[in-house]
Parts: sequence; C-alpha cells; structure tokens
Amino acid sequence: MISFDPLWQTMKKAGASTYTLQVNGISSSTIRRIKSGSSVSTNTLDTLCKILNCSVQDIINYIPE
Repeated sequence: MISFDPLWQTMKKAGASTYTLQVNGISSSTIRRIKSGSSVSTNTLDTLCKILNCSVQDIINYIPE
C-alpha cells in the first residue's frame, strides 16, 4: 500500500497548502484522490516533487500489507 502521510508533513514544513498545490498545477480532483489514498500518476508525483522541492520519499512511502 502506498501512503501519502509524508506528503502532509512535507507540505507543513514547506508552509504549503492544498491551495498551493492547485495554483501550481495539481487539480482538486487529484488532491481528493491523494486524500483518499487512491492512486495517482507518476506525472503527479513529479509535479509534487517540483512544487515542494523534495524527493519522492518525502511525499509517499510503501507499507507492506
């Protein structure tokens, strides 16, 4: 299972909100998908990393089921 818990921590450290993500190209529907733990594209992960100036490990982690 992929968890987006690190994303929220990284956003807090960066002083970013979901509005920040939307202004920079992440759609509201994608934000809803992230909040619900649904899958997102690698393009979305790339955009999140660019917006937050971080690596993938700072926004997702893998939790074995």
